[in-house]
Amino acid sequence: MAQIFSKRANYVPLVMVLAFAGLVIFITFFFWYYGSSKYLVVGYRPDQPVAFSHKLHAGDLGMDCRYCHTQVEVSTHANVPPTKTCMNCHDLIGTDNDKLLPVRESWQTGRPIEWVRVHKVPDYAYFNHAVHVQNGVGCVSCHGNVRRMEKVEVVERLSMSWCLDCHRDPDPHLRPVAEITNMTWMPPDDHPEWLTQWKSERNINPPEDCTACHR
Repeated sequence: MAQIFSKRANYVPLVMVLAFAGLVIFITFFFWYYGSSKYLVVGYRPDQPVAFSHKLHAGDLGMDCRYCHTQVEVSTHANVPPTKTCMNCHDLIGTDNDKLLPVRESWQTGRPIEWVRVHKVPDYAYFNHAVHVQNGVGCVSCHGNVRRMEKVEVVERLSMSWCLDCHRDPDPHLRPVAEITNMTWMPPDDHPEWLTQWKSERNINPPEDCTACHR
């Protein structure tokens, strides 16, 4: 009697098992990589090469965010301050502080401090930092109250749904540009009227289509 299936049919179960195993590995890798705290998880708080306290500098001393992050209003990416910015003060202050040894070594050698990035959207998403700041989205809306943080951490999901929630209803996050870095700012009684005028003047109508963030 002639065979219905060829000998190659014996390999079908093996191929199916390998394909299933490959799918499991891919799904596991996908969620392990893109769902890791480096990208999305609230509470991600990495150790830095220098124990820089935002609570001390931005909170207790009242330093404006823009003294260190000088490009936040004009650049698509918020800049990490160079060593020279640190040395503007620490050339005279804390010169014998051992915690600042990496800063002094960086200044002497010219090698930049390798800060660990805390906030990052996935590479496949486009985010323009300056556009948000220039239109009145305060630092606290995305980064939380860093003036209370000894060590900066992720406080928002930074996910697509989180971004879309703000694009669909930006009003709670809009404020005068002069108050952008004010972590304790509260909207005054006439804020609704200001919002109406501000959105009209700046033509604020955040896009919700895919091409706004995926280009």
